[in-house]
Amino acid sequence: MPTRYLVSRHPAAITWIKQQTQVDKVIDHFDSNLIQPGDTVIGTLPVHIAAEVCERGGKYLHLELTIPSEQRGKELSITVMEQCEPKISEFKLTKIEE
Repeated sequence: MPTRYLVSRHPAAITWIKQQTQVDKVIDHFDSNLIQPGDTVIGTLPVHIAAEVCERGGKYLHLELTIPSEQRGKELSITVMEQCEPKISEFKLTKIEE
């Protein structure tokens, strides 16, 4: 059975995502070797790691936020996060080998 992973260290992001969609496991450090075909990963992974998810047959859902410059680098409350127009978008990534 496929697993839905949420990768985040941020309490507000975890709370908001869990309100939007079903999550099986919340982890704060991601290892792409966990991914089996059909698994889903939700978070804000670096592009090369998100590409690994897709290459292993998983689905990558990215948490998008429009964060004002004065809020960058700060831990956001759920209230502030909701003001940053959060949405979850699916991306399919492939690394181009030279």
